[in-house]
Amino acid sequence: MNLLAELRRRNVIRMAGLYLVGAWLITQVAGTILPMFDAPDWVARTVVVLLAIGFIPALVISWVFELTPDGLRREDEVALAEPSDSTEPSTARRMNQMIVVVMALALGYFAFDKFVLVPGRENASEASAKVSEPPDSALAVRASQPDAAKAIDAKSIAVLAFVNMSADKNNEYFSDGVAEEILNALTKIDDLKVAGRTSSFYFKGRNETINTIGSTLGVAHVLEGSVRKQGDKVRITAQLIRAKDGFHLWSETYDGDLKDVFALQEKIAQAIAFSSSSGPRLLQWKRPRRYS
Repeated sequence: MNLLAELRRRNVIRMAGLYLVGAWLITQVAGTILPMFDAPDWVARTVVVLLAIGFIPALVISWVFELTPDGLRREDEVALAEPSDSTEPSTARRMNQMIVVVMALALGYFAFDKFVLVPGRENASEASAKVSEPPDSALAVRASQPDAAKAIDAKSIAVLAFVNMSADKNNEYFSDGVAEEILNALTKIDDLKVAGRTSSFYFKGRNETINTIGSTLGVAHVLEGSVRKQGDKVRITAQLIRAKDGFHLWSETYDGDLKDVFALQEKIAQAIAFSSSSGPRLLQWKRPRRYS
């Protein structure tokens, strides 16, 4: 208790509180201002390190010295002098006032950062992300042509990313892989124009109509589907849709084992090759080559 009372008398506790609040305010302001001048990261780290190093010396100075009308004097010298020479009460009052002022500044900065600076940074980050997102030039050109549908080849198709219907969301890569393999198989079909993977998968997770997708990609047909995997069993559902009116040409479900997944993909590609709105065989199927 004697040590605590002595720390209070010598204003060490007040100095600790004042130093900590002031150091926090300095680091927060530095973290906001330094990036505006493109200061390197080591500058901010240096400020924090210097403030941390200075904490102990500040407490030591507060313990050893006392502020008097003649300036800083050692505590033991003041204790031997007349009581009127000591300014402990007035120094304590001034330090209390300083603590209140610094805390008010810290609270004001905290509110300013939370309600003004943070929303501004978030808005700037979102705007930057939108600007930095590379637009698909082919999609932009196609969407800007109002008569693009007139030039669409009837023997054209886009394979959208298949939906993962499995309980395990980590199978997302598997459903994407199934759609990509079907797309690759379709490119082996003579006279069939297949939209690229990047353009087709651009619509993954986007709420767009089949007509919009078809006109944007410049294709007459759209293949969409889903994949459900449970253990070694897999179920692939595929739907071939006419883009101009959204009508289904066919829809089929394929069940098999994971070891048969490539055969299932080939069956889907064959089904597309033999599908058309008028019934007869539309495209010439070329069996994909197998590489060992």
